[in-house]
Amino acid sequence: MPSAIRPCATASRTIARSASGCARAEMRTFFRITFPLALVNFLNQASRAVMAVIGPLLALEFGLSASDLGLLAAVLFAAYGLAQLPVGLALDIFGARRVQTVLSLTAGLGFLICALAEDVLFLGVGRFVTGIGIAAGLMAMLKANTQWFPRAKVAAMTGSGVFVGALGGMVATLPMQALIPLTGWRGGFLIFAVLSCLIAAWIWISVADAPPGYVRPPRRSLVAEITAFGPIFAHPYFRRFVPAILMLTTMNFVYQGLWAGPWLRDVAGLDDQARGLLLFTYACGAAAGSLLTGQAASFLQGRGHSPMLVPSVAMGALLAIQAVLIVAPPSGMPALGLVWLCFAMAASAGPAGYAAVGQRFGPELAGRVATAINGSMLVLVFLAQIAIGAILDLWPRTAEGGWNAAGYGWAMGLTLGLQALVVLWAWRGRRLLGATAT
Repeated sequence: MPSAIRPCATASRTIARSASGCARAEMRTFFRITFPLALVNFLNQASRAVMAVIGPLLALEFGLSASDLGLLAAVLFAAYGLAQLPVGLALDIFGARRVQTVLSLTAGLGFLICALAEDVLFLGVGRFVTGIGIAAGLMAMLKANTQWFPRAKVAAMTGSGVFVGALGGMVATLPMQALIPLTGWRGGFLIFAVLSCLIAAWIWISVADAPPGYVRPPRRSLVAEITAFGPIFAHPYFRRFVPAILMLTTMNFVYQGLWAGPWLRDVAGLDDQARGLLLFTYACGAAAGSLLTGQAASFLQGRGHSPMLVPSVAMGALLAIQAVLIVAPPSGMPALGLVWLCFAMAASAGPAGYAAVGQRFGPELAGRVATAINGSMLVLVFLAQIAIGAILDLWPRTAEGGWNAAGYGWAMGLTLGLQALVVLWAWRGRRLLGATAT
């Protein structure tokens, strides 16, 4: 009997060593490839979240209405959205290393323009250039992860990368709130400009163009490369589930990117310090949610569940949270922190949905699939930012310079209704949801 057990024990140790070796190799690849690319997503998140902190300051300094402020925030998303399809094409042709090096330097230029802007026009120009520079923050990561990791690991590695990126949203909240009295909002933009240049250098030095042995598909004409977007948008899985994924991510962009800060001031009645703390809590929730939802999606997919299971649960949770914020907004820091933490965690499941849809296509289309989703989402973000501002402007400004609390309820009612519609549309695909993506 002992002699029979010994080979089994030896085999078990061999399997364990092999698994451990694979895990170490994956972590080395993560820190060499995914982590530097994730730092561009750090800039992405920071450039979006910073408006929730400095937006009220800009409104007072430049005399902006809610519509004006919403438009200023939306300018970044307009540029971000316009760049998506060209950036996706560039990622598939030139690779993440070259594209992200150039775009990181572009983001640095945008931050510098914002820091030096003397009026709202040049601030808008800076936001537009920044939007182009951060346009591939998530997509380049997805593209690289699709090439470097097994399919079932893509969501986990992408979620871990988004977690790194979400730290940018954290830096742009409480730390930025503490920094503003020392440097002003212009100093914050200068810091981000320097970081952008350092990240560009890191990507160029660390990130490889492709894994060893990777065979690039034959180069086609530019027209043929562009027409590859057609089958992506026409794919039944894309048309059924992407609208719900878009709305999930849009909620994160819209509220972390601008309206959570004013909501906490005008509805919850918080001062600057308390608002900064809760925005930091939101950013922590977004970071934790990105990591946890990505890991959960990969874990469940490895056990035969659909990669869309986790995003679908998050959609239902976000619908319930919005209903609470409309019908019975909580009061007190603990309750507010808990609700907005849960909001952020649920809304951060979007990248897991991106990874799920991407698995329906070949790796040579990974950049274009991701940017097709992200470009569509950014159009929706642009419209939602402006629509929320327009709804708030239907009420007179308050004596403190804010907006009427009732307007926020109607604005969130709009997003709740839209999300309910697209979730119902996706639920028509429940048979697809029950099957593992191939």
